[in-house]
Amino acid sequence: MSADDDYAGPGDSGPSIVRPYSLTSGRTRPAVELALEALIQALPQSEDRQWELDDVNAAIVALCQHSPSVAEIAARISMPLGVARVLVADLVEAGHLQILATLKEDSTDSERRELIERVLSGLRQI
Repeated sequence: MSADDDYAGPGDSGPSIVRPYSLTSGRTRPAVELALEALIQALPQSEDRQWELDDVNAAIVALCQHSPSVAEIAARISMPLGVARVLVADLVEAGHLQILATLKEDSTDSERRELIERVLSGLRQI
């Protein structure tokens, strides 16, 4: 796929006029540290916001009602991972989403195994 190819937006079956990098205003790095395996959850007040029907942020917030990983969000909205990370980070900063605890350097083997199992389970559901 070339850099000039269009990506399908959320729920679209065909190409979109808006290229992914335009959704992030050309930004390629998220404003907050965001691991690919991090689970993301929508905050209660995000459900009350009036989103535009075609808004990719609305699709992300809706997905996050079920606490998917960042990688799963990217796959489900058909966006490159880097774009999804920036969009999710923006929603975290805006107070619509929260990052659930991820692994740290001192995490136990059991915690690491549990995270891998959750991520694999989520990927299988896609």
